[in-house]
Amino acid sequence: MIDIDPTARVSPLADLEDSVKGSRIVVGPHSVIDSFVKIKPAGGPGDLVIGAHTVINSGCVLYTGNGLTIGDYVAVAANCTFAPVNHAFADAGRLIREQGFLPSRGGIVVEDDVWLGANCVLLDGAVLHQGCVVGAGSVVRGELEPYTIYGGTPLRILGRRTHQTAEAP
Repeated sequence: MIDIDPTARVSPLADLEDSVKGSRIVVGPHSVIDSFVKIKPAGGPGDLVIGAHTVINSGCVLYTGNGLTIGDYVAVAANCTFAPVNHAFADAGRLIREQGFLPSRGGIVVEDDVWLGANCVLLDGAVLHQGCVVGAGSVVRGELEPYTIYGGTPLRILGRRTHQTAEAP
């Protein structure tokens, strides 16, 4: 099932494949799915839920796998990949593609007000808490702290976002 809010904008050049039986793809109000975004069910029956006012820029690939939730007001730069699934590969006597998938690490959760730079890769089990920023080209696995700035591979903390108040002149 694909459910796109009437206020959302999905480019006619985006490719949203029908979901795996029983799973769903939901695009929230005022969100944007840009051209050349690929949404593909793969490796599990997980849902893809995109919140309100979120932008997925061109060239991104979103696999549904074990589930992918993207919150409100999230900015995803070009060419990011969301992979909430892992191939099994331990048996060298069998082709990898014949070994199925590893158990879920919980899918991927991106909370509200997150910014992902271009070419990031998010792996199964990644949890990006509210307000964090991930620099371009980073690989994300595990849990990221709220309002923290990350970058690099391996990923490391580069700084923190703070609440700033304007002073009267």
